Amino acid sequence: VCRPGFFKASAHSPSCSKCPPHSYTLDEASTSCLCEEHYFRKESDPPTMACTRPPSAPRSAISNINETSVFLEWIPPADTGGRQDVSYYIACKKCSSHSGLCEACGGHVRYLPQQTGLKNTSVMMVDLLAHTNYTFEIEAVNGVSDQSPGARQFVSVNVTTNQAAPSPVSTVKKGKITKNSISLSWQEPGQPNGIILEYEIKYFEKDQETSYTIIKSKETTITADGLKPGSAYIFQIRARTAAGYGGFSQRFEFETSPLLAASSDDSQIPIIVVSVTVGVILLAVVIGFLLSGRRCGYSKAKQDPEEEKMHFHNGHIKLPGVRTYVDPHTYEDPNQAVHEFAKEIEASCITIERVIGAGEFGEVCSGRLKLQGKREFPVAIKTLKVGYTEKQRRDFLGEASIMGQFDHPNIIHLEGVVTKSKPVMIVTEYMENGSLDTFLKKNDGQFTVIQLVGMLRGIASGMKYLSDMGYVHRDLAARNILINSNLVCKVSDFGLSRVLEDDPEAAYTTRGGKIPIRWTAPEAIAFRKFTSASDVWSYGIVMWEVMSYGERPYWEMTNQDVIKAVEEGYRLPSPMDCPAALYQLMLDCWQKDRNSRPKFDEIVSMLDKLIRNPSSLKTLVNASSRASNLLVEHSPVGSGAYRSVSEWLEAIKMGRYTEIFMENGYSSMDAVAQVTLEDLRRLGVTLVGHQKKIMNSLQDMKVPLVNGMVPL
Repeated sequence: VCRPGFFKASAHSPSCSKCPPHSYTLDEASTSCLCEEHYFRKESDPPTMACTRPPSAPRSAISNINETSVFLEWIPPADTGGRQDVSYYIACKKCSSHSGLCEACGGHVRYLPQQTGLKNTSVMMVDLLAHTNYTFEIEAVNGVSDQSPGARQFVSVNVTTNQAAPSPVSTVKKGKITKNSISLSWQEPGQPNGIILEYEIKYFEKDQETSYTIIKSKETTITADGLKPGSAYIFQIRARTAAGYGGFSQRFEFETSPLLAASSDDSQIPIIVVSVTVGVILLAVVIGFLLSGRRCGYSKAKQDPEEEKMHFHNGHIKLPGVRTYVDPHTYEDPNQAVHEFAKEIEASCITIERVIGAGEFGEVCSGRLKLQGKREFPVAIKTLKVGYTEKQRRDFLGEASIMGQFDHPNIIHLEGVVTKSKPVMIVTEYMENGSLDTFLKKNDGQFTVIQLVGMLRGIASGMKYLSDMGYVHRDLAARNILINSNLVCKVSDFGLSRVLEDDPEAAYTTRGGKIPIRWTAPEAIAFRKFTSASDVWSYGIVMWEVMSYGERPYWEMTNQDVIKAVEEGYRLPSPMDCPAALYQLMLDCWQKDRNSRPKFDEIVSMLDKLIRNPSSLKTLVNASSRASNLLVEHSPVGSGAYRSVSEWLEAIKMGRYTEIFMENGYSSMDAVAQVTLEDLRRLGVTLVGHQKKIMNSLQDMKVPLVNGMVPL
């Protein structure tokens, strides 16, 4: 007979067995053990198996947002409950930005690979609504989760999807109609997919589609005037968000009033009405003018009307939906350019809080901007130093004239300029994490590959927008990418004079002028041929910077050595632990023939595919191919270049580990040359970035080095 704490599953069992973990018996001759409180046994579990409990919540969930899809990744729970059958369930909730209330997402959302029974620690949700707040709950479950009465254990992630092009306007209503005008109104699109920036109204006389007019309006009403009496007109409307234009609405047909002769008595009435109206308007203008200087807000030297009208004939002029960059240097008067593209801000609306850096023309500060009718919000402020020349002022404001033409979530946003008082200022959105290269160096090894690819995707999306507008950046580099607290990367620095004059990374070329050699395509160095294709080359270097956490391209090689090596067909090696697919994309960007390089829209598409299929990022460039790819790396190189271990570690800025190396017998450079990654971990070098830096340096010592790189 089995005593308490023991059991015999059947009479045929030879002896009593001790109760498995987290179970017990109170009576003698028990055939099974009872589970302790909060522990359970699945019906199919044998009596010899320990009682188990539901797992704890997953940990460290991160998200990567790509327009209307979200990729989630997490770490398994710290406590699996003692079971091996852990899987994951994803709950999706759509939350109102006004009330904060949430509801289930519904069946239109797709989960890749699935919503329930997930074995991997990642999932992608697609077909989400644009510009919408979502909460995702990731719950770990196992075989006994259904038996537990306790609360669900999950980790939640809150995200807001990006803006997208809006859906078409569905209903248009006619308002006042006269013999020469038609007034219309409409409702916002059913799916705005973001903040509606403006509407574009296209209209033409019926059966005269090749000659049409475009009106732009920020309101949901317009009046089309200058029409023919008694004529039918066709109208179509589309809306625009920061992501671009949506599709045009269906065609709506309206007819102007017929031409009727007015009597002499009646004709006097409009004259009186017009006279009174003009008087009222003049009075309002005078009052408005007197008050305008006392308000915080935007103004323009040449105020744009709410509605802009453009005429198109025979379809030969580019539609306004496809915006084109206008070079501000083509303006005879630079002030006209800045007032054309940038909004004037009253200096009294700006509060400068602290200096965060120094620019070519003056200080860069953080501060706050308070506009009438809007909440105060943080901004970055570039100031023009005292004693500037007219050329410096023109160059300084030239950047604002360029930036003011762009409207994209991955391009730094210009709030406005201050030109009517001193100091002259450029005001932009504030990016909390600063420049990308510095941010990556500070956070070496702290991000997942998916997060890094998300950063690269944002940069590529911004560059696609610039390329589509016909703008060539010329100085694309990680130092000119800004990153905010949500890890959104935005292309910045549109002042070409900085590239040509005071950039520390720039060097004189044989043809004169200064360009950033390490980031610049060979045809741009040799022939000053800057195109979107040369920007693609620079983007490949930015990819390398991101994947190496801000290392300097070509390390300490001289600019002349870089030019010579690249011209001979040599390329940078893969960063350590870089996915093969990303390195191949870098090599594609570095094709000598610029026509063979991918376009930015192709790069965005490639990165989207990698984000949707994270398993494709698990294949890394192996160590042997890294070694064969580069025969020049850091300098000085080779174990003979250092007289001691401490000198070597100091040279690579890892001097903090000198004592550890010496205490563990690595007192000579020959001994150090044999160190492996496992040895580093054993020595206590746990930071991934430090491991990479040391292993990169050790690789230099093992690879024979010559003044050149292995060709593509």
